[in-house]
Amino acid sequence: MSASVDRREIERVHAAIAPYIRVTPIVQTSGADFGLPPFALTLKLEQLQHAGSFKTRGAFANLLLRHPPAAGVVAASGGNHGAAVAYAAMRLDTPARIFVPTVSSPAKIARIRSYGAELTVTGERYAEALAASVEWAETSGALQVHAFDQMETIAGQGTLGLELSKQAPELDTVLVAVGGGGLVGGLAAWYASATRIIAVEPEGAPTLAAAMQAGQPVDAPAGSVAADSLAPRQVGQLMFPLAQAHVERVVLVTDAAILAAQKALWEALRIVVEPGGCAAFSALLSGAYQPAAGERIGVVVSGANTTAVHF
Repeated sequence: MSASVDRREIERVHAAIAPYIRVTPIVQTSGADFGLPPFALTLKLEQLQHAGSFKTRGAFANLLLRHPPAAGVVAASGGNHGAAVAYAAMRLDTPARIFVPTVSSPAKIARIRSYGAELTVTGERYAEALAASVEWAETSGALQVHAFDQMETIAGQGTLGLELSKQAPELDTVLVAVGGGGLVGGLAAWYASATRIIAVEPEGAPTLAAAMQAGQPVDAPAGSVAADSLAPRQVGQLMFPLAQAHVERVVLVTDAAILAAQKALWEALRIVVEPGGCAAFSALLSGAYQPAAGERIGVVVSGANTTAVHF
């Protein structure tokens, strides 16, 4: 893996992981379907990926390219990354131990266990689970698979951009939710400012917004209805230069807006997505991001690891 992630690196990683991941579909619709102006709207349905999220791309990139030792792999996660690593480890017959915080949802915990990984629930937030996973890696010799601050992770998530650019080459703008920043970093590396990238975060977990303001990753609050997927303490050091170079801006959304977007996706398209997975769409629905006339919008929808939702 090179010292930075770019299109060439993403193409190389995509060739390696392609036999193990799904090419997830898009839905081409209109803002009018959601009571918005009739702009062209493309949804990338990454919740249909193996293990329920885009995280599976980065998980396979790590396991296939970094050659885990006999001790296997270890990961800390709010839930989706853990499920992805557990799934990849199962497919590749590799031992895996996953650490998640108590805020992780029962659906995500059940998904991780279903793939046969050893699971430890510890700490209230992701940062505490991460510290426990680092200690385990040091004592066991297992390979640590970071949820976002690892080049292979970023390049793996960037393969979503490779797919989307082929499925919808006409897009002017792509909206993407941010937790630790692996996905937005990968998309920034792939599109490299050829397509506008708008990052979306919960008001209660403004990690990238705080980093952009400070000029470097800094601690930020970690509270939100989407805290199990979008609330690490800081964005990653490795993705931050990519975001500085290629993310046009960060918009913040309320928890109420996220929940309204979750309901709207179900009512209009019969798509069930966890709160973190519809945060990017909530920026459109709430008006936090308002497209210009004729702007063609893409939105990454990801995260199906939730219990049935009743609206």
